[in-house]
Amino acid sequence: MVKILLVEDNEMNRDMLSRRLERRGYEVIIATDGLAGVEAAVSGRPDLVLMDMSLPVIDGWEATRRIKGNPVTAAIPVIALTAHAMAGDREKAMEAGCDDYDTKPIELPALLDKIVRLTGA
Repeated sequence: MVKILLVEDNEMNRDMLSRRLERRGYEVIIATDGLAGVEAAVSGRPDLVLMDMSLPVIDGWEATRRIKGNPVTAAIPVIALTAHAMAGDREKAMEAGCDDYDTKPIELPALLDKIVRLTGA
């Protein structure tokens, strides 16, 4: 079973997305801030991280840099999830180390395609 770490501080977004992913057979672990996301990536060894970019403690860009900078977690694919759909935001996410980018509100079929492409499952 593919394990996905969902790093999301908004309870409604977190609940909706985690339930939809679980219904499709994914195991979902959750972190509610950027630092907890980095720690969960190390301890939980997920197959993929869905990273909100606007997070408390440390933002998603910094959390992604830390995940990608750690040899233990560097190979884990990260998809940026953000309501920021402004010019340059995709590039900023990719520069931080994200492997892909998706905007909110989430269009589940497109996100699932990205998850399959990055995990092979």
